Amino acid sequence: MIRQLTILTLLGFGALSGSAFGEPPSTRYTLEGGLLVLPSPITFKTGTDTLEPASDPALAYIQGFLTARQDVTLVRIESHTDPTGSESANQALTEKRAMAVARWLVAKGIACKRVIPTGFGSTKPLAPNATPEERAKNRRIAVAVAMLRGKAIGGLPVDGGGRVSGDPCP
Repeated sequence: MIRQLTILTLLGFGALSGSAFGEPPSTRYTLEGGLLVLPSPITFKTGTDTLEPASDPALAYIQGFLTARQDVTLVRIESHTDPTGSESANQALTEKRAMAVARWLVAKGIACKRVIPTGFGSTKPLAPNATPEERAKNRRIAVAVAMLRGKAIGGLPVDGGGRVSGDPCP
């Protein structure tokens, strides 16, 4: 069973807590199984690492979480895909997409050392990939808490077993 942890944040994070993306003045952040539950998916233009504008609310939500939770010293930006296409192309695409999310966060003021962009290719499916709907579930960005107060969670590697995309620091 997945344990659920709900974190209430303080009021007053300016644009993060107000009407910038329609969020109420205080935002609840929920973690399930160590993953931040996003309010909406993060999407990209097909076959690219170009973020779609519809991703902005979810990205701002991650930014708000990291701003509110300074004790979370590292999050892993996980990018996953379905097995359509070559394994090497899928791996490369997920690495680029994870980096795009990390760079968005860094551009918005999150310290680059607090994010580790990691690509998983199609190695961690949520669904069997038998239908278009199942494949769509497997194409996703997930945000995992990797370190709390400078210590890795549960003794696990901070990369989660994926391939680190590189350093998001400018």
